[in-house]
Formats: sequence, C-alpha cells, structure tokens
Amino acid sequence: MTQTYYCYILKCSDGSYYVGSASNLEDRLNRHNQGRGPTYTAKRRPVQLVYHERLESLDSAAKRERQLKRWSRAKKEALISGDLESLKKLSKSR
Repeated sequence: MTQTYYCYILKCSDGSYYVGSASNLEDRLNRHNQGRGPTYTAKRRPVQLVYHERLESLDSAAKRERQLKRWSRAKKEALISGDLESLKKLSKSR
C-alpha cells in the first residue's frame, strides 16, 4: 500500500490562509482546531480546510507547501476557487 501525503490550505478565523502538509489530513485538521498545531493557527481558530492536493511522497508535499507559501493571497484564492484563468494571469512574471 502506497502512503499518500497532502498539501493543504486552511482559512483561519481572521480570514488569513495557512499552508501546510501532512500524511493524515483529517488528524492534522483536528490538531489545528484543538490548538495543538502551530502557534499561527492556534491563535486563529477555528480553521477551515479550503483546499488540498494528494501527493505521492513526503518530499513532493513539502516542495508544494514551500511553493504555495510564497504565493500571493490572490494567487492562493484563484487556486482555491479553481479559477485557472486568473491563476495563469497571476503566475506570469512581471
């Protein structure tokens, strides 16, 4: 059986986004909402899962997490909403 990993985006109670990765998404979400995750989400509970991707390895999940953390809020929102046209426009170098 192959292990599945996830990269995810949470929407915090203050409207901000948090990007993370995990092997057990449901457990990780519960830990965030119980205040047992990072300080950032512990202070902004409750959090809501708004986006996730399945990945084949821990390394690929960590790489995707680092990539998404560098994205602007607008670009994350385009990804969350599935707006590929806006995502392409926001991805073009300036």
